[in-house]
Amino acid sequence: MARTAILASLAVAIALQIFGSAAAQPAYPTRSVRFILPFNPASASDITARMFADRLSARWGKPVVVENRPGGDGLVSLQAFNTANDDHTLWFGPAGILTVLPYDHDDAMPFDLQSGLVPVVSVSDVVLAVSVPTSMNINSIDQLIAAAKAQPGKLNAAAAQGISDFLLFGWIKDRGLQIVRVPYRDIMQAPNDLAEERIEVLSTSFAVVQPLMRAGKIKVLAVTSKQRAPTAPDIPTAAEAGYPDLTFESIGGIFGPRGISDAVREKIAADVREVSADPVIVQRIGDIGTIMDIQGPKQFSASVQAQRDRIAAIAKVLGLAPH
Repeated sequence: MARTAILASLAVAIALQIFGSAAAQPAYPTRSVRFILPFNPASASDITARMFADRLSARWGKPVVVENRPGGDGLVSLQAFNTANDDHTLWFGPAGILTVLPYDHDDAMPFDLQSGLVPVVSVSDVVLAVSVPTSMNINSIDQLIAAAKAQPGKLNAAAAQGISDFLLFGWIKDRGLQIVRVPYRDIMQAPNDLAEERIEVLSTSFAVVQPLMRAGKIKVLAVTSKQRAPTAPDIPTAAEAGYPDLTFESIGGIFGPRGISDAVREKIAADVREVSADPVIVQRIGDIGTIMDIQGPKQFSASVQAQRDRIAAIAKVLGLAPH
C-alpha cells in the first residue's frame, strides 16, 4: 500500500512537471504571423526579415508574412502596427526609428513610441559608415577634421531623417566644426552625389555605400559599430580611429504590441535564437553589411533604452526637443 502510494505521488509529480512546463511555453503562434517593416523590398531589413520569416514559418508550422509599409520615415509602418494591436502582428525594424522620430518631426507622435512597442528580440546591428569621395584624398577622420577646419563652411554633408543623421551632425556640432547640412528626401541618392563630389561627407548604412566603395569611388573612413564590418575587415571602427564618441550600435529586431505577454516574448526570442544558428543566415547577414546580434527581451529592452538616452543627449546638443 505504501509503495503504491509513493508511485502514485511520483506519477502526479511527473504529470504536474510535464503540464507545468507546457503551460510555461504558450501555444504561440496559433495562426499566421505578420512582420510589418518600415522599408521597401530588397532593403537590408527586408532581406533579414524574410530570412527569419522563412525559418520561423517552418519551425512554427504557421505562415509568417512580411508586409512592407515604407513611408513617413517609419510612421506608415508604425500606424499599421498600432492599429492591428495584436500579438500576431509584430514590427520588424531598427530601434533608431523609434528613438529618433520624436525629434525628427514637428508634429506630435500619433501614439507613445516607448510604451506602444515592446522589445521582443534583437536580430542584428546595422553598420553605419562615415564616407568621403575618393577624389578628395582624405584617408582618415583626422584628415576630415583638418579639412573642415581649414575650410570652414565649405564642406557639405548629406542629411536625411534618421539615426545616422543625428549621430553625424551631433558629433559635428559638438566638435565645433562648420560643415553644411544638405537635406535629402531620399538618402539613397546621396552615395552617387558623394562619388561625384557634389557633397563631401556622408554618414549612412555601410550596405548603401559598399558598392561604390568597391568601385573605388567612395572612401569609407570608419564604421561606427563596436566591431568591424564582416565584409570590410580593413576599415577601422570609429573607436579604433580615435573617436569613441562616434561609436553607435544601430540595433534592430522584433517588437510586439503593448500588452504582449512575457511568456510570448520569451517564446519568440527563443525560437529566433534557435533559427539564427543557421549558417546561411549568418553568412547572409554579414554580406548585407550587418552584424548578427541576438538579444532576449530584457537585454534588448535595455539596449533600446540606452539608445533612447544617447539620442536624447545628442538632441540636446542639437537644440532639439521631442514632440
